Amino acid sequence: MRHISWRATGLTSVAASATLLLAACGGGTIDDETKANESKAGGAGECGEINMAVNPWVGYEASAYVVGRVASEQLGCKVNYKNLKEDVSWQGFGTGEVDVVIEDWGHPDLEKKFFAEEGDGSAMDAGPNGNVGIIGWYVPPWLAEEHPDILEHENLNKYAEQFATSESGGKGQFLGADPSYVQFDEAIISNLGLDFKVVFSGSEAATITAFQQAEKNKEFLIGYFYEPQWLFAEVPLEKVALPPYEDGCQDDPAKVACDYPETDLKKIVSTSWEEEGGSGVDLVKGFTWTNDDQNQVAKYISEDGMKPEDAADKWIADNQDKVDAWLE
Repeated sequence: MRHISWRATGLTSVAASATLLLAACGGGTIDDETKANESKAGGAGECGEINMAVNPWVGYEASAYVVGRVASEQLGCKVNYKNLKEDVSWQGFGTGEVDVVIEDWGHPDLEKKFFAEEGDGSAMDAGPNGNVGIIGWYVPPWLAEEHPDILEHENLNKYAEQFATSESGGKGQFLGADPSYVQFDEAIISNLGLDFKVVFSGSEAATITAFQQAEKNKEFLIGYFYEPQWLFAEVPLEKVALPPYEDGCQDDPAKVACDYPETDLKKIVSTSWEEEGGSGVDLVKGFTWTNDDQNQVAKYISEDGMKPEDAADKWIADNQDKVDAWLE
């Protein structure tokens, strides 16, 4: 998943802080993250070493740390967590610097480049991780309740002026997230003839803050968001209906005029790492959990302020039966 000034005074600093945080910890180079983790990692057991990419959204972080903590605490693996964006993560498969991307939302362009069928063969599909990804356009619940017709894209233009901000140049603001995420919003807006402009929040954290404040202060806000995401338990965002997704409607990024598909999220691993085998490989291939499982751990991290490893340990302790199934 994707990189402002907002309607309300004060949100500019929130977005700026979140962007600086993302720049500091969400988009480094592979070498930087390798060096940063060498001093933190313990010794490897028979399981060996796992280089786990951590892409910049909290749901991914939840999955990565749950798998990583099982690997380190129950299998004796040495786990290196590397905070990298999606495309950078894939570049590490061929060098051995990245072994696992635990949550992939679908990157046909990267598959062509790195899978064996058409690319260099450095990466491979390791199966579904159990989560179902739903990307779309969302508004805060207060807005959907007071203006229910806003949930149909055909009605958005009549509200465009109320969505406008100082950043949107007289058009309605559409809140994008991190530009590295899979997204077609600028094309959708153009091809559906909507009087909106995409303004990027810079990070998942900034987008969450914007939706929370829009609900609290009854502000007009529409933006890109996705499930699984713990925020829905606190602020049940409402999805705007776009023209339904059909096979092929996103093949040409410039011509997209349809909704996003529901996606069975999957695991991508280094081919050479998978071929080496071992208990760490078996764990990653066996790992699967639900949206609710991920949302629980993500809430521990984002809402309850727990460290990722502590949040993972808490969930593991409460769900050892599920973990045992991964290890069979």
